[in-house]
Amino acid sequence: MDFLIAWLITAISLLIIAQLPIGVEVDDFWKALVAAIVFGILNALVKPVLIFLTIPLTIITLGLFLFIINAIVFGLAAALVQGFRLRYGFLSAIFGSIFLSIVNSLLMGVVGGVK
Repeated sequence: MDFLIAWLITAISLLIIAQLPIGVEVDDFWKALVAAIVFGILNALVKPVLIFLTIPLTIITLGLFLFIINAIVFGLAAALVQGFRLRYGFLSAIFGSIFLSIVNSLLMGVVGGVK
């Protein structure tokens, strides 16, 4: 059940950040649901590999390179899902991943507080 709630919250978060002027575009709710599941799969499979491969760079930048890794995963999800686009390329991916984290955290806090 927690998986479904997280999936829906991520989809809603994507729709919310698509309204911000950062260049993230999502066509409709169904595309947001597909993008959320693809983003989750990429976070589970690709992100750990990227983190492992970039450990030295992450240490040198005191962890700030993790923002770049999040943007890469966000951009991969946008490249794989038709109807989920990044208007300004990598810059949109960076801002989109940051705002997705913020909005997801806020919505999870609200839903977690309801239980």
